[in-house]
Amino acid sequence: MKEKLRAHIDKIIPLTDEEFAFVSSHFIEKNYKKREFLIEQGENVRYAYFVLSGLLMLGYNDEAGKHHIVSFAMEDWWETDFLAYHTQTKATFSLQCLEPTHVLCLSLENYQKLCAGLQKMEHFFLSKANSGHISSQQRILSFLTSNATERYEQLLRRYPALLQRVPKTLIASYLGVSRETLSRLSS
Repeated sequence: MKEKLRAHIDKIIPLTDEEFAFVSSHFIEKNYKKREFLIEQGENVRYAYFVLSGLLMLGYNDEAGKHHIVSFAMEDWWETDFLAYHTQTKATFSLQCLEPTHVLCLSLENYQKLCAGLQKMEHFFLSKANSGHISSQQRILSFLTSNATERYEQLLRRYPALLQRVPKTLIASYLGVSRETLSRLSS
Protein backbone atom coordinates (compact mmCIF):
# COMPACT_ATOMS: atom_id res chain seq x y z
CA MET A 1 0.00 0.00 0.00
CA LYS A 2 2.92 2.33 0.48
CA GLU A 3 3.29 2.47 -3.31
CA LYS A 4 0.20 4.72 -3.25
CA LEU A 5 2.07 7.08 -0.94
CA ARG A 6 5.05 7.05 -3.26
CA ALA A 7 2.92 7.87 -6.31
CA HIS A 8 1.28 10.67 -4.32
CA ILE A 9 4.63 12.18 -3.29
CA ASP A 10 6.15 11.71 -6.75
CA LYS A 11 3.48 14.03 -8.20
CA ILE A 12 5.25 16.86 -6.35
CA ILE A 13 8.80 15.66 -5.75
CA PRO A 14 10.53 12.61 -7.23
CA LEU A 15 12.20 10.36 -4.67
CA THR A 16 14.95 7.81 -5.10
CA ASP A 17 14.28 4.30 -3.78
CA GLU A 18 16.57 5.03 -0.85
CA GLU A 19 14.75 8.29 -0.04
CA PHE A 20 11.38 6.60 -0.23
CA ALA A 21 12.55 3.81 2.07
CA PHE A 22 13.47 6.53 4.58
CA VAL A 23 10.11 8.24 4.12
CA SER A 24 7.97 5.11 4.36
CA SER A 25 9.73 3.99 7.55
CA HIS A 26 8.09 6.94 9.34
CA PHE A 27 4.50 5.81 8.69
CA ILE A 28 2.36 3.11 10.21
CA GLU A 29 -0.63 1.49 8.50
CA LYS A 30 -4.01 1.22 10.20
CA ASN A 31 -7.47 0.03 9.25
CA TYR A 32 -10.68 1.51 10.63
CA LYS A 33 -14.29 0.36 10.40
CA LYS A 34 -17.20 2.39 9.10
CA ARG A 35 -18.37 4.89 11.78
CA GLU A 36 -15.14 4.45 13.79
CA PHE A 37 -13.41 7.60 15.03
CA LEU A 38 -9.76 8.33 14.29
CA ILE A 39 -9.98 11.54 16.33
CA GLU A 40 -12.60 12.52 18.89
CA GLN A 41 -13.26 16.11 19.88
CA GLY A 42 -11.44 16.96 23.13
CA GLU A 43 -8.84 14.21 22.84
CA ASN A 44 -5.16 14.32 21.90
CA VAL A 45 -4.34 14.12 18.20
CA ARG A 46 -1.64 11.56 17.59
CA TYR A 47 -1.46 11.48 13.81
CA ALA A 48 -1.96 13.10 10.46
CA TYR A 49 -3.60 10.59 8.14
CA PHE A 50 -2.99 9.82 4.48
CA VAL A 51 -6.02 8.00 3.07
CA LEU A 52 -5.12 4.89 1.07
CA SER A 53 -8.73 3.75 0.71
CA GLY A 54 -12.00 4.79 2.25
CA LEU A 55 -13.65 8.04 3.21
CA LEU A 56 -13.33 10.32 6.24
CA MET A 57 -15.42 13.19 7.59
CA LEU A 58 -13.97 16.01 9.70
CA GLY A 59 -16.65 17.58 11.86
CA TYR A 60 -17.32 19.84 14.81
CA ASN A 61 -20.06 19.60 17.44
CA ASP A 62 -21.03 23.03 18.77
CA GLU A 63 -22.26 23.78 22.29
CA ALA A 64 -25.89 23.43 21.17
CA GLY A 65 -25.13 19.90 19.97
CA LYS A 66 -25.32 20.72 16.27
CA HIS A 67 -22.87 18.83 14.05
CA HIS A 68 -20.99 20.89 11.44
CA ILE A 69 -19.08 19.19 8.62
CA VAL A 70 -15.79 20.88 7.84
CA SER A 71 -14.44 18.53 5.18
CA PHE A 72 -14.33 15.09 3.67
CA ALA A 73 -11.17 13.17 2.78
CA MET A 74 -10.96 10.31 0.30
CA GLU A 75 -8.12 8.44 -1.36
CA ASP A 76 -4.89 10.43 -1.81
CA TRP A 77 -6.01 13.10 0.67
CA TRP A 78 -4.50 14.07 4.01
CA GLU A 79 -6.63 14.83 7.04
CA THR A 80 -6.36 15.55 10.75
CA ASP A 81 -7.20 18.33 13.18
CA PHE A 82 -4.16 20.30 12.01
CA LEU A 83 -4.18 22.86 14.83
CA ALA A 84 -4.28 20.18 17.52
CA TYR A 85 -1.74 18.03 15.65
CA HIS A 86 0.86 20.78 15.21
CA THR A 87 0.38 22.38 18.64
CA GLN A 88 -0.20 19.09 20.49
CA THR A 89 -3.40 20.42 22.06
CA LYS A 90 -6.82 18.83 22.41
CA ALA A 91 -8.84 18.24 19.25
CA THR A 92 -11.46 20.78 18.24
CA PHE A 93 -12.73 18.43 15.54
CA SER A 94 -13.66 14.79 15.27
CA LEU A 95 -12.54 12.59 12.38
CA GLN A 96 -14.81 9.69 11.53
CA CYS A 97 -14.91 6.96 8.88
CA LEU A 98 -17.84 7.03 6.49
CA GLU A 99 -16.57 3.81 4.91
CA PRO A 100 -14.08 1.15 6.00
CA THR A 101 -10.84 3.10 5.73
CA HIS A 102 -7.16 2.20 5.35
CA VAL A 103 -4.71 4.96 6.25
CA LEU A 104 -1.05 5.70 6.74
CA CYS A 105 -0.45 7.48 10.04
CA LEU A 106 2.29 10.05 10.62
CA SER A 107 3.08 11.21 14.14
CA LEU A 108 4.24 14.78 14.69
CA GLU A 109 7.62 13.48 15.83
CA ASN A 110 8.04 11.51 12.60
CA TYR A 111 6.76 14.44 10.54
CA GLN A 112 9.49 16.60 12.08
CA LYS A 113 12.12 13.90 11.51
CA LEU A 114 11.08 13.63 7.84
CA CYS A 115 11.33 17.38 7.32
CA ALA A 116 14.69 17.58 9.11
CA GLY A 117 16.11 14.49 7.42
CA LEU A 118 14.99 15.10 3.84
CA GLN A 119 14.52 18.63 2.55
CA LYS A 120 12.43 17.30 -0.33
CA MET A 121 9.78 16.24 2.19
CA GLU A 122 9.72 19.69 3.73
CA HIS A 123 8.96 21.01 0.23
CA PHE A 124 6.31 18.31 -0.26
CA PHE A 125 4.50 19.15 2.99
CA LEU A 126 4.69 22.88 2.27
CA SER A 127 3.09 22.28 -1.11
CA LYS A 128 0.31 20.18 0.48
CA ALA A 129 -0.25 22.80 3.19
CA ASN A 130 -0.50 25.57 0.60
CA SER A 131 -3.03 23.56 -1.42
CA GLY A 132 -5.07 22.91 1.71
CA HIS A 133 -4.98 26.57 2.68
CA ILE A 134 -6.15 27.61 -0.78
CA SER A 135 -9.02 25.11 -0.65
CA SER A 136 -10.05 26.38 2.80
CA GLN A 137 -10.08 29.98 1.58
CA GLN A 138 -12.14 29.01 -1.47
CA ARG A 139 -14.66 27.22 0.76
CA ILE A 140 -14.95 30.25 3.07
CA LEU A 141 -15.35 32.58 0.09
CA SER A 142 -18.02 30.28 -1.34
CA PHE A 143 -20.02 30.54 1.89
CA LEU A 144 -19.65 34.31 1.90
CA THR A 145 -20.49 35.00 -1.73
CA SER A 146 -22.45 32.06 -3.20
CA ASN A 147 -26.00 30.88 -2.79
CA ALA A 148 -26.90 27.24 -2.13
CA THR A 149 -27.24 26.40 -5.83
CA GLU A 150 -23.81 27.83 -6.62
CA ARG A 151 -22.19 25.98 -3.68
CA TYR A 152 -23.76 22.73 -4.86
CA GLU A 153 -22.56 23.27 -8.43
CA GLN A 154 -19.03 24.07 -7.18
CA LEU A 155 -19.02 20.82 -5.20
CA LEU A 156 -20.22 18.91 -8.28
CA ARG A 157 -17.43 20.38 -10.41
CA ARG A 158 -14.63 19.91 -7.87
CA TYR A 159 -15.50 16.55 -6.34
CA PRO A 160 -18.04 14.62 -8.42
CA ALA A 161 -16.96 11.28 -6.92
CA LEU A 162 -17.70 12.56 -3.43
CA LEU A 163 -21.38 12.98 -4.24
CA GLN A 164 -21.61 9.29 -5.12
CA ARG A 165 -20.12 8.20 -1.80
CA VAL A 166 -21.47 10.60 0.82
CA PRO A 167 -25.07 10.39 2.10
CA LYS A 168 -27.21 13.34 1.00
CA THR A 169 -27.86 14.41 4.60
CA LEU A 170 -24.10 14.88 5.09
CA ILE A 171 -23.71 16.70 1.77
CA ALA A 172 -26.54 19.03 2.82
CA SER A 173 -24.82 19.72 6.14
CA TYR A 174 -21.50 20.35 4.38
CA LEU A 175 -23.20 22.86 2.06
CA GLY A 176 -25.09 24.51 4.91
CA VAL A 177 -28.55 23.65 3.56
CA SER A 178 -31.42 21.41 4.60
CA ARG A 179 -31.86 17.92 3.16
CA GLU A 180 -34.99 19.17 1.38
CA THR A 181 -33.11 22.07 -0.21
CA LEU A 182 -30.43 19.68 -1.42
CA SER A 183 -33.10 17.46 -2.99
CA ARG A 184 -34.39 20.45 -4.94
CA LEU A 185 -30.86 21.42 -6.01
CA SER A 186 -29.93 17.95 -7.20
CA SER A 187 -33.12 17.26 -9.18
